[in-house]
Amino acid sequence: MDLRNICIIAHVDHGKTTLVDHMLKQAGTFSSRDVVEDRVMDSMDLERERGITIQAKNAAIQYKSTRINIVDTPGHADFGGEVERILGMVDGAVLLVDGAEGPLPQTRFVLHKALSQGKKVVLVINKVDRPECVDGIRVAEVVNQTFDLFIDLGASEEQADFPILYACARDGWCTPDWTDVPRLISGEIQGSLQPLFDVIVERLAPPQTQDLGGLQMMTANLGWSDFVGRLAIGKVLSGSLQPNDRIQRRGQNQQGQEIKETFTITKLFSYSGLRQIETQRIEAGDIAVVAGCEDIQIGDTLAGEDAIPTLPRIEIDPPTLAMVFSVNTSPFSGREGEAVQSRKLRERLLKEVLHNVAIRFEETDQPDQFRILGRGELQFAILIEQMRREGLEFMVGRPAVLFKKDESGQKTEPLERATLDVPESYASEVTRMFQERKGILVSYVPSGTQSGPEGTQNRIRLEFDIPTRGLLGMRTKFLTATRGEGIFSSRFVEYVPWKGEMLHRSWGALVSDRDGTTMEYALLNLEDRGVLFTPPGVPVYEGMIIGEFNKENDLNVNACREKKLTNVRAAGSDAHVTLRGLRQMTLERCIEWIDDDEWIEVTPQNIRLRKKVLQANMRSIIRRG
Repeated sequence: MDLRNICIIAHVDHGKTTLVDHMLKQAGTFSSRDVVEDRVMDSMDLERERGITIQAKNAAIQYKSTRINIVDTPGHADFGGEVERILGMVDGAVLLVDGAEGPLPQTRFVLHKALSQGKKVVLVINKVDRPECVDGIRVAEVVNQTFDLFIDLGASEEQADFPILYACARDGWCTPDWTDVPRLISGEIQGSLQPLFDVIVERLAPPQTQDLGGLQMMTANLGWSDFVGRLAIGKVLSGSLQPNDRIQRRGQNQQGQEIKETFTITKLFSYSGLRQIETQRIEAGDIAVVAGCEDIQIGDTLAGEDAIPTLPRIEIDPPTLAMVFSVNTSPFSGREGEAVQSRKLRERLLKEVLHNVAIRFEETDQPDQFRILGRGELQFAILIEQMRREGLEFMVGRPAVLFKKDESGQKTEPLERATLDVPESYASEVTRMFQERKGILVSYVPSGTQSGPEGTQNRIRLEFDIPTRGLLGMRTKFLTATRGEGIFSSRFVEYVPWKGEMLHRSWGALVSDRDGTTMEYALLNLEDRGVLFTPPGVPVYEGMIIGEFNKENDLNVNACREKKLTNVRAAGSDAHVTLRGLRQMTLERCIEWIDDDEWIEVTPQNIRLRKKVLQANMRSIIRRG
């Protein structure tokens, strides 16, 4: 059978998963009786809630005589590890770029990985029905920007000669001819994704295989079946697979030592649409799902003979942030979820590391605390939310940047290139915010116009080189400063000399000085001291943070004080008064807000902020650095 293995790569929210939806539907993957949801590839609850792809997933379609294996990859830079390991399974890529926003940092990151591995790319300009794209001027600019990006990333002449399609993934059509776009938008003619299927078959190469005299396969992904256990997913590079074959797994243990074990394939699956279909044979070039080994890990080589060489393990860019996970030691431990012992917390984190090659696990000096190394705040937030939904209770600390020493012993830190797309009226305020965090403006260019409630306004694209420390807690401030109209993304560049001290948070915390239940009377008297996080009627304990103080130091307060009843009444003194407003502290906001001497207490029902030292007389209220 003729084969194509492709991945869909793009920046977050440029329409990858929507495009895959229509590819599956138009290829006849679903029968008329199937109930198909939107964004069918986003199978995780968190993916559907947040509207982003978190884990890479496989599907397969049949177009005429060609079988096309499709891998949908994440678009957020924090999940770049998913992209890096998936590229080894595919032989070509469909690059999706928003016709108004153009190529953004994750586009550059993924495209660089694909081009460096020699993949050929099909460019699809999506969302050409947006008002900014109708005249075609902005779309032509985006095509030129993308071509410049190819050249900047060192694309070969063959790679730079990429086919271009103009698409509206939401409506399920594309065309290679821009003159057809107005008629497709108006509905004068009906379109489909057939031009994309034709280009994939004609311009992208079939799988590159070799005959080594036996099986060779790289494990690029893992799955799970309640019936057969752990599943290894990857592309067969040489030989073939059949059930009951005896094959070798070559991997590494936790100490990095090479191990080799032999196992029998109990079940063998291939993809048909979104389903895994049991099969009796898979040939070289196809993507296989293998059951039979419970210890298999991402990066392991499956081989049929001793003479078959072991493949290099998947190389992932190093993590730049670390977060400490701890057993819950608050007075409310065990009330709202499963009180996790250190052994169980350690097992859960190690299980995550097996499935996600972009994060690493480290022990600490404390037996009940463990360090997880990763790429970004969103990656940590997703892991925390998954564990929370499993019914676990635990605490996490503030993300810490991973520093290094260079050859001369000088301290270095990670530098990121932040790309901001903002309305022109907010550009000066955003520039000030980033420069306060030691950001250096490296680019200031117009990025088109946008129609909004206030009329047509120009948009500006800013690029800053800024330390990773400066980006911690910046996302919420950026969205607030741009009234939600800004687009913010970043990518890791390199390690540079340390930029000096940087204040993380300008304000202190309002800290409860006793156990009890918050009272509206007490909170009304605290409103002028800052911003409250906790509403009335909520149980609190000594050391729990209930708000943000409007001065630099912390303030211990009594949030449980009741109004004493007397027989004296005065006109107007008992008028109904309500709190001005509370700040809703989501998990992401908590991660951005906390400082080094604070914990986030995570339970299935609540997310609380607390001091590491609970007793008021045991900690200082003066904040340093």
